Amino acid sequence: MNDSISDSGTRDEIELAIGGMTCASCAARIEKKLNRMEGVTASVNYATEKARVSYGGEVAVPDLIAVVERTGYTAAVPEPPVPEPAPAAPGGTGARATPGAPDELATLRHRLLVTVALSVPVVALAMVPAWQFEYWQWLSLTLAAPAVIWGGWSFHRAAFTNARHGAATMDTLVSIGTLAALLWSVWALFFGMAGHPGMTHPFELTIQRGDASGNIYLEAAAGVTAFLLTGRYLEARAKRTAGAALRALMELGAKEVTVLRDGVPVLVPVDRLAVGDRFLVRPGEKIATDGVVVEGSSAVDTSMLTGESVPVEVAAGDAVTGATVNAGGRLVVEATRVGADTQLARMAKLVEDAQHGKAAAQRLADRISAVFVPAVIVLALGTLAFWLLTGGGASAAFTAAVAVLIIACPCALGLATPTALMVGTGRGAQIGVLIKGPEVLENTRKADTIVLDKTGTVTTGRMTLLGVHVADGTPEADVLRLAGALEHASEHPIAQAVAAGAAERLGAALPTPEDFANVPGLGVQGVVEGHAVLVGRERLLTEWAIELPDALAAARARAEAAGRTAITVAWDGEARAVFEVADAVKETSAEAVARLRDLGLTPILLTGDNEAVARAVAAEVGIDAEHVIAGVMPQDKVDVVRRLQAGGKTVAMVGDGVNDAAALATADLGLAMGTGTDAAIEAGDLTLVRGDLRVAADAIRLSRKTLFTIKTNLVWAFGYNVAALPLAAAGLLNPMLAGAAMAFSSVSVVANSLRLRTFRAAERR
Repeated sequence: MNDSISDSGTRDEIELAIGGMTCASCAARIEKKLNRMEGVTASVNYATEKARVSYGGEVAVPDLIAVVERTGYTAAVPEPPVPEPAPAAPGGTGARATPGAPDELATLRHRLLVTVALSVPVVALAMVPAWQFEYWQWLSLTLAAPAVIWGGWSFHRAAFTNARHGAATMDTLVSIGTLAALLWSVWALFFGMAGHPGMTHPFELTIQRGDASGNIYLEAAAGVTAFLLTGRYLEARAKRTAGAALRALMELGAKEVTVLRDGVPVLVPVDRLAVGDRFLVRPGEKIATDGVVVEGSSAVDTSMLTGESVPVEVAAGDAVTGATVNAGGRLVVEATRVGADTQLARMAKLVEDAQHGKAAAQRLADRISAVFVPAVIVLALGTLAFWLLTGGGASAAFTAAVAVLIIACPCALGLATPTALMVGTGRGAQIGVLIKGPEVLENTRKADTIVLDKTGTVTTGRMTLLGVHVADGTPEADVLRLAGALEHASEHPIAQAVAAGAAERLGAALPTPEDFANVPGLGVQGVVEGHAVLVGRERLLTEWAIELPDALAAARARAEAAGRTAITVAWDGEARAVFEVADAVKETSAEAVARLRDLGLTPILLTGDNEAVARAVAAEVGIDAEHVIAGVMPQDKVDVVRRLQAGGKTVAMVGDGVNDAAALATADLGLAMGTGTDAAIEAGDLTLVRGDLRVAADAIRLSRKTLFTIKTNLVWAFGYNVAALPLAAAGLLNPMLAGAAMAFSSVSVVANSLRLRTFRAAERR
């Protein structure tokens, strides 16, 4: 890998669609060739059939494509997605081909069906001696020849292409093995004793010594081809299914939008929408892009993006996300983001980017598969020589060598990580979790401490009216109406919290003050419904010679001891009430903290607020007092994370603000709330699409399960080859049985990965 570009040089990144790959060693060869180029860093993914390439200096995209083509494969810049998804192919789950192009899966299925139809009689005749009529061997040749040559043409073509470039892949093994079995059989039929009328031979699962000229291996050649085609077809279907979640995510968006042009609704394609355009969203329609509601109110179903089943109420001034569904009234929305800048597009990009990475174990598998095929060819030749030198006979020696070639396919190694990542990241997107890459998965397993930013993560991030204490004889409704009306005229966040809480508790609109004045640093005063009203700090009442009665004074003291802001209310010269205002803890935070503990994580609350506020919030959500870090300035959050790491902790952090971005990047595992700032989301390793801390626990569970699936895939793939090769070399595997086992190995790895589709978010307590 060469990155020797000057510091002033710029680097570009491109994704290439790679054609012609048939196994992991193909991907390894392309990756190796690209990385040899000056200033190029490439990662080739066999499962997604794409190469992510970073390049600079004198290198251009045509140069990258030319290198891939010289290696024996095709490369192209992927075409932009068509407005409408291509129809699903029979037996598939959604086409990936471009319009007008042949469906590769359908072509593969047709080839498979014909090959199976030709191979079944050949295998049956070889396995049942009673069915071996006088010229059965010649019928077998007639059926087996097209099955091996035409049915296995993709193997032979790829093997020939690779041979021209001095390389060997899994196709080389299959092609040599099946053609050798066919050619041996043709020689035995025409020049040996196998072609004599009435010739019979029994079917054996193991290799038997005997006269080479009387043995044919047509059932092995045809059967292996059929089994491998079956494996490749099932693998292709499974890979398509594995990527279904990402395709579904990318297809969620609306296709057309009703734009208001000078107040007149005009239906246009969604890609013609521009920032600042206002568009109409009727009940039941998808919101075309990210924007802000300028007219109307409604409930919006966000489940397709966040996994949250409860619709969100929106009104003028509220932000809405593209691809969500307007479940209620008519809305007029002003577009704020379009195209690749929308949340949906960014989610899809994050998911796709994650599928290009490689876990540490997969990088080891890639290095092994790159040298595996040449090693297997050497082993097959060694097996052939060993059997011949020990008197096993040419027939047994040949059969054992063919079995070694066929059993050793390293496909399962190449599929182990990409398929699990495709399914895991796709499933995560469906439940509101975006995983940035496989490196993240290792850290979810190691994390033992989780730092929770308080504001906007554990709490709502906005001031809320939490309590109302009234003096004897004063109706609460009067306090809410008069104080709420006066606070509604102020723009202070605490005043707005009081006004909003009052309106919500009353269930009615607030009156308009006849007179209003702001008292800097103390509160507000004015006249409402003929009453002279004061709302603010206790000092404001003191200036008007108004004292709090003992009950209200005690309520104020308790509120301040709990870290809340106490607001006093008086009118007509008498103290009437005390309000408690604070940043409210989210209803789900306590449950989320319990779930994080269940995962073996120690939660730590981190905040810039004072100790009293921090301890009150921690007590409410179940965090121990010794695990509260308060009074931390934004720039000091990084130091807190580093201090924990220096103490031997592997630190995960959850945050949502700009001031959390550096700490998220410093932590071993950063979890960014999707409701937070772009800076925090960019810095995080995992993005939680909705602002529910419980999703953090789901994200860690899914990441750990995906990592476990990758490791079980790799253990199976390595273990399979380690166990199978000695059996084949020892003559304990018939080549046809070896072909079936090899196909099963790849399919089992993909099937194991597909189990991640059943992952469910934990049931809410």
